[in-house]
Formats: sequence, structure tokens, C-alpha cells
Amino acid sequence: MTKAQPEPTFELTGNYIELNKLMKLLGWVQTGGQAKILIQEGEVLRNGERELRVRAKLIAGDKIEWGSDSVIIVSSGCSN
Repeated sequence: MTKAQPEPTFELTGNYIELNKLMKLLGWVQTGGQAKILIQEGEVLRNGERELRVRAKLIAGDKIEWGSDSVIIVSSGCSN
């Protein structure tokens, strides 16, 4: 019996991060152009629903999924 892995998280340093920038920071894509295509083709989910806005502002509590990868956005505890 294996233990479930904890969900990966991304800690915000401000109030939000744009979806395309998050994908680059996580290493899911190499360029913003790749992120744009994947998002516009409906391959990225935000909280279980397709997110088609390339620069969607992600906030603490959002869950982003692409293929077999996923991440939950968390607050750093300080507001900018």
C-alpha cells in the first residue's frame, strides 16, 4: 500500500500570478508561446474547468492542472 503524494504547491509572492507565467516558472513549458497555445486550446484546467485566458490572474486556493501535472496556489502570508 502506497501513501498518496501531497499536492504540489506554488507560493505567491504577491496577490496573484498570471497563468502563462506560472506555467513557465513551474517548467511545464519553455516559452510563453507554448503556454499560450496550450491554454488557448483548452488543455489547462483551473479549479476543474477549462481556462482559456492566457493571462488569467491566479490567486491563493486555485488549483491548476495540465496533463498529469497539477499545482495548488498558496499565499505566502504577506500581502504586497
